[in-house]
Order: sequence, then structure tokens, then C-alpha cells
Amino acid sequence: MSHELRTPLNAILGISEMLQEDANEAGQRELVEPLGRVVGAGKHLLKLINEVLDLSKIEAGRLELHIEEFDIAGMVQDAATTAQPLAQKNRNRIIMSCPHDVGSMRADQLRVRQILLNLLSNACKFTENGQVTIGATCVKHNGRDGVIFTVADTGIGITPRQMTNLFQEFSQADSSTSRKYGGTGLGLAINQRLCRMMGGHVTVDSTPGAGTTFTVWLPSAIDAPTVPAGPDATVFGIAADDGVRLVSNVVLVVDDDETVRDQMRRFLVREGCDVVTAKDGTEALKLARQVRPAFITLDVLMPGCDGWSVLQELKADRELANIPVVMLTVVDERNRGYMLGAADYMIKPIERDALRKLITKFSSGTSGQALRVLVVEDDENTRQQWCRILRTEGCGVDEAENGRLALERLIHALPDLIILDLIMPEMDGFEFLVELRKQPAFKTVPVVVVTAATLTEEDHRRLNGGVERVLAKTGFNHNELLDELRTMVARYILKRRSPDKDHRGD
Repeated sequence: MSHELRTPLNAILGISEMLQEDANEAGQRELVEPLGRVVGAGKHLLKLINEVLDLSKIEAGRLELHIEEFDIAGMVQDAATTAQPLAQKNRNRIIMSCPHDVGSMRADQLRVRQILLNLLSNACKFTENGQVTIGATCVKHNGRDGVIFTVADTGIGITPRQMTNLFQEFSQADSSTSRKYGGTGLGLAINQRLCRMMGGHVTVDSTPGAGTTFTVWLPSAIDAPTVPAGPDATVFGIAADDGVRLVSNVVLVVDDDETVRDQMRRFLVREGCDVVTAKDGTEALKLARQVRPAFITLDVLMPGCDGWSVLQELKADRELANIPVVMLTVVDERNRGYMLGAADYMIKPIERDALRKLITKFSSGTSGQALRVLVVEDDENTRQQWCRILRTEGCGVDEAENGRLALERLIHALPDLIILDLIMPEMDGFEFLVELRKQPAFKTVPVVVVTAATLTEEDHRRLNGGVERVLAKTGFNHNELLDELRTMVARYILKRRSPDKDHRGD
């Protein structure tokens, strides 16, 4: 549904913005304002669609959290900067109350940012000629380390009667509020559900006519929720038909250093794994085909066939492509993994500024020459819109309406960048990336994926070349490495355990 709903909006917003630019250039001022209203209405509709889709995913238990560590102060600063135009609209001031050394948290950065922006948006909307304050601090709650985010305003406030349905879907404080200020009544409902998903809560304190303060408490470290597995469901993140034996507890350790292999074996055996080791890439590929491990730890720097070459071979083999891989490296080569798949991805509809930044990002290696871009998109309106913007920005553009035609274009001319739609007939974006990895001449071309669909955790793994995680190999007693490997064991391995024996928990 996300693809079906967002794709028409892509044309509505894209063509309206093009017409608005043409009207500006032609001096047709009488057309600029109504076209601006079309663009504004389209963006409002897109926001509503995004909120309805989020709510439906939460209620269906299908919303996935992507857990990562991020800087709290940077997150607050980013949210405040993004909300600045909303504040200026009602002549408000945004004040930050967050120490720079507040630290970091481990959570879904996108969803935490969404919570803060929803609260800032409401505060700016219901406040005029006032101030909105956003802050963050680390506190304990019920013995757990956590982070408190606050968003306070000097706006109209909320009455006790209005509080009763504040977090209900599609409801505003009252009908007069809805008529005057607009909105869908979904933002706070989504905030409450996102907080609960991450083990936190949101509260509100308000005085009518004086202002409102929303307080969000979230744990400092959030574990990704596990999805219960039915007979045909996904088990520990691996689909039942993806070619990996779900009952396997075998881990393949690939490293040219014998000491490292021994240390890894000792640790993983204590975690209940059967371990096989390989000293180089050739041996690793042979063993992978023989034992079909539950996951693979792969050293990057090895003589002969290095880790990235082994990874490429694994992902080109249909029977091995779905085995999760944890890369171990002494150098920071995280981006290299993405070059085997997608260099970046964007959500439709694409704004012109986002496309312009993309061009700037990938033009740095073209030695001053025009960036050559291949646009792969089945929808003709969308394809023409992207091509027009790219040509306006000085790029050389070729186009293809599906993955098969795109591969033919690559044979005749190698571009500097590929912009790739995921959902296409004949050969979709995922299949195209698999074929692209098989061709040595094409594998260095960066690919930016564009999709109107919501990417799952499995989609992210497929896009980044199957790299589950890239870890710094700074000694195998390092807590992060061992914790991550323990997570892999819990996630990808189902252990055969005897019910009459007592076992230590992970």
C-alpha cells in the first residue's frame, strides 16, 4: 500500500514543482501561487499517508525498529534545526536546553527523531509570538538508565477535559481546535505507541493559556523486539524459505591469524555453537558450501583473496547469498560493504534539494566532468521528472524502464551513478543489484536506491550487500565485539536443547 499511495504523489508533487519553476521563469506570477497551493496540499497529503501507514504498521505489529547508537545532543540539534521554519511561521523562538556532553543512546534514531519532530510541530503550531524549548537529560527511572526529552511551549495550553482524548487516533482537543489549527490527530497517538515499543512513555503537563510541556522517557539502550515465529513465519530474522538451515548452530570463522581463530572458537563454543574455521578465502568458500553455516565471521584483511572478495563470491552464489555475514576489520571500511550493493537509498517522492545534494555527493570523483547518471524507473512520469532535474543540474542522463534494460545500457556505456527504483516489472531493483554484483566491470558503480515502499530489516541487509555488521577488530576481549557476536548467536541460531537438562541462559 505504501508504494501504491506514494507513487501517484510522486507525479503530483514533481510535475507541480516543475510547472511552478516554469511559471517563475516565464514571469507568470498569477500561476505561481495556485501551483504553490497544489504542492503544499500534496506535501500535507504525503504526511497524512505516512502517519496512517505508521499507525497501521504499529497496530499490526509490523513496525520494525532499526537499533543504532547515536549522539543525543546531535539528535536534539537536528530536530530543532528541522523545526525552525515551523517556528518562524508563527514568529516563535526555539530554545535548546541540552548539554553537549549529555552522551549517547542506543535506539531507533529515525523513530526518536520522529517523536521529537511531532512534538515540536505541535508546539510551534499552537504557539504564536512565543517560545518553544527542547531539552534532553540522562536520568534513571525504576532503576533503569534512560533519557528524558522535553518539549515545552508558551502556547494556548490544554484543558483537563481536552486531556481525556489527547492520545486518541484522529482526534484533536476539540472541533474548534481542529478547524483553526488543522492536523490529523495522529501525531500524538503515534508518539505514544512508538514510546511504548521502545520501552518508554510520554506524559503531558499543561496550563490553559500558559503553555504545555511534553515529557518523553526512553531507555538509554533499547533491544530490538523479537517477532514471534509461527510455522511459516520468520524465525530470528531468517525467512523459512531463504535457504539457511534454521536448526543449524554452526558458525564459520574466517581469519588468516591462527590466534584469532582459536579465540573466536573458544568464545563461540561457550555460547553453544559448533565452530568451523578457515584460514583464507578459498577454504572459506569451500566450507560454506559444505556446512551451510548459520552465520559467518569474515576477516577483511587476508592474503590472496581478501574478505570483500569472499563476500562478493558468497552473495553471487544463490545457495549462500542469504547467510548473514559479520565483517571483522582493523580499518574503518564500513562503506565498502555498501558498495557491493546500494551506496544509499531515498524515499519517494524525492525533493529537488535532495537530488541536488546527491549529485554533489557523487560528482566529487568525476574530475570536473559532467556526472553521467543512469535512471532506472518503470513509471514514465517519474523517470522523465528525474531526468529533467538531472539535466538541469548539468548531468548526462541515460534511462531504462526496468533492470534488464539497465544491464544492457551498462554494457554500452558505464555511468558514474545509478539511480534505481526497487519495484519494477520483469527485473526489480533487488534482482538488478544481484546481477550487478556478478559483473566485475560494474561492481564499482555506486547505486542509489529510490523506493516508495517501506524497507524491512531484511531489505536493508539485501541492499547493503548482505553485510550484517562491520566491527572493528581491536582485540577479541573487546566488549562490543563479544556482545555483537552473542547477539548474532541469539538471533541466527536455534539451538537443539534437551528439555530434561538445565542450561545456562545466553
